[in-house]
Formats: sequence, C-alpha cells, structure tokens
Amino acid sequence: MSREKIIVKQGDITDEATDAIVNAANTELILGGGVAGAIGRKGGPQIQKECSRIGPIPLGEAAVTTGGMLRAKYVIHAASMGLGGPLTTEKTLRDSVRNSLLRAKEKGMNSVAFPAIGTGVAGFPVEDCAKIMLGEISRFLREEKSSLETVRIVLFDRESLDTFRQAWEKLRD
Repeated sequence: MSREKIIVKQGDITDEATDAIVNAANTELILGGGVAGAIGRKGGPQIQKECSRIGPIPLGEAAVTTGGMLRAKYVIHAASMGLGGPLTTEKTLRDSVRNSLLRAKEKGMNSVAFPAIGTGVAGFPVEDCAKIMLGEISRFLREEKSSLETVRIVLFDRESLDTFRQAWEKLRD
C-alpha cells in the first residue's frame, strides 16, 4: 500500500503543489538558509511572522504555518535541529518526520512533500537520512489511518535523488 503512495523525485520543493511542503527547520523556527531560506523567500514574510508567533518548539517536533505565496497551502516545520546546535541526529530526524506526518493527518491533508531533512546545514549523511525518512514514512502510511494519499520526497540534486531511490529499492525488497 505505502509503496504506491511514496514518490521520490528531483526538483525544487518550493514549487510543489501539495497540501503542504515540509521545512527542514530549527527549533526556533527561523527561516535562515537552505530549504528554510528558499521557503521564506518564495513564500513571503507571512510564514516567518507565523513561525515567530509559534516558536520555539521542542527538538523533534513539527509545527504548521500558512504556505504564504507558495503553491502549497501549508508549511510543516520539522525541527530536527536546534539553532546553532544540536545538529540533526537519528532520533530527531525520526521524530520530526513522524510528527510532520501527524500534523498532516491532523489537518486532513491528502499530499505532502519532504526535502532530505537535516542533510544541509545540519550535515546529516544523505544515505542515513534516506533510510530513516523512507522507513518512517512507509511505516506511518502502513500503520496510521489518515487522509494522506501521496508523500513526495523532493530532492534538489541528482546525487541525493540517486541515494534516495537506491534506499527505496532496498526497503521495498
């Protein structure tokens, strides 16, 4: 069941027309660089204003804001790292992915798009990220009753795309 619901693709996550895109966030919900910076630039200042009202959030948690001027209606901010440390760990990645999916479920979303959380500024290894994220998403779709029909993992570069596709093939075997 979950195999058909998970799509791994290359692209710019800020262009996704899903109910929500996921931001690789810090606990303070400050839209600095990487995916967060791109979301802030394309989505407009309203997203950061909402983040400033909501944050900080605990490590491993996720919070929802408007999508601003993005094609996505919402942004789910997955706090896998602190601002200036601590960096993303296996536990915070697992927790932030699961909590992002729970926020999507709570809002009755049908589609959500994730980046490779923690692999940018936080320096988490892409191969480990792929295994953890795909495992958590697959488990959630298998075990939870939700309205989610599609979960996309949108990767900016070809190397990350190849790594995630290889991990997905191994997981499905």
